[in-house]
Amino acid sequence: MKQGLYLETSVIGAYLDNGEPFRRDLTIRWWEHEMPDYRTVISPLVASELGRLKEPHRSSYLKLIRDLEQVDLTEEAAILAEGYITRGIFHRKYIADALHVAIASFHKIDYLVTWNFGHLANVRRQARIRLFNTAAGFYVPMIVTPEFLVSEATERVS
Repeated sequence: MKQGLYLETSVIGAYLDNGEPFRRDLTIRWWEHEMPDYRTVISPLVASELGRLKEPHRSSYLKLIRDLEQVDLTEEAAILAEGYITRGIFHRKYIADALHVAIASFHKIDYLVTWNFGHLANVRRQARIRLFNTAAGFYVPMIVTPEFLVSEATERVS
């Protein structure tokens, strides 16, 4: 069985981001060469965040995720996200980031993939998430950037 990836919105955004060529190129290589080795999922939250973008970007991003499996935003995940807020792991204004983690946790997805260093790919926050999820009996996904999932074979291609 393939390991699971939950793609957070910033990874999809990086695929078409001309302002960050290194991040864009690495994301594209990873998406095309590595991502097929995983069960890749998104949530309705990702689709909603992308749907709020202006054209022409919105259509391009929605096309990228069109064929990806979508997991549900469950009541349990919403409660877990609220727990992150209550415990101060996430500030309320970053509820979407808390929800991304909670959805990946609830669905037992191996990796939450993000380029969001401020709120997600942050070792201190990850430690607090790990403690909270463990105490609450929830799965703890690894929160990584695409860079951490690039194999040696892909690195040689670049």
